Amino acid sequence: MSKLGNASIRRPKKNHYRWLILAAVIAVYVWAIAGVPFNGIKETAGQISRAILSGLLSPDWGYVYLPEGEDLLRGLLDTLAISVLGTAISTVICIPFAFWAASNLSRTRLISSSGKLLLSVIRTFPEIIMALLFIKAVGPVAFAGVLALGLHSVGMLGKLFADEIENMDKGPVEALTASGANRLQILWFAVLPQVLPGFLSYMLYRFEINVRSATILGIIGAGGIGTPLIFALSSRSWDRVGIILLGIIVMITLIDWISGAIRKKLV
Repeated sequence: MSKLGNASIRRPKKNHYRWLILAAVIAVYVWAIAGVPFNGIKETAGQISRAILSGLLSPDWGYVYLPEGEDLLRGLLDTLAISVLGTAISTVICIPFAFWAASNLSRTRLISSSGKLLLSVIRTFPEIIMALLFIKAVGPVAFAGVLALGLHSVGMLGKLFADEIENMDKGPVEALTASGANRLQILWFAVLPQVLPGFLSYMLYRFEINVRSATILGIIGAGGIGTPLIFALSSRSWDRVGIILLGIIVMITLIDWISGAIRKKLV
């Protein structure tokens, strides 16, 4: 009887906590909605929406390739180049940070904690903020986008790489340590063979994210397809907006498919 009595006492308490959590969630949503100003719908909203829809459904196919100047293919290739270079830079830079932040390879907890803290600080700044800073430093060119993606990706890739190192099997490391191998030999023969497939998988995943981010960075002047997209939006050339968006969708879909197939073979 005492067990049944305790169970009956616990159930009301659990229900009480659930109702409190539900009320807190509802309060947060009400607060968020109340903080969004709504001034009504403009009279021209329907006309503009129809113009946008007609432009998206009838894209400017002539913009795909223009021999005399900038076109869709050149913009997509620039975006792809920015993503590739940004990912390559971040991958090279973040590897030593990952080993620094990995707790199982550090002699003291303070060393790995400082590495994790530094990676967290780098992740704090969005790539668009970094792009604005680099645009002021090197100008509104694609190189600013490369630097922004490269530096921002260090924080996330470094954390993922450090987690991969911490989750590796310690057996090979202990075996080589017992046989008298030095730290470089342990790193080369016991650590890298285990973590390299995971590193490559995370690098490809980050590359997919960087392709999407590179399209946005072009809007603020960091190169890529975003630059002609913002010009087309400003001039209300909806047919050109349609072909640019279609090109972005096709490029990202192909990259996701190819990257996913490669990751399945790696992991």
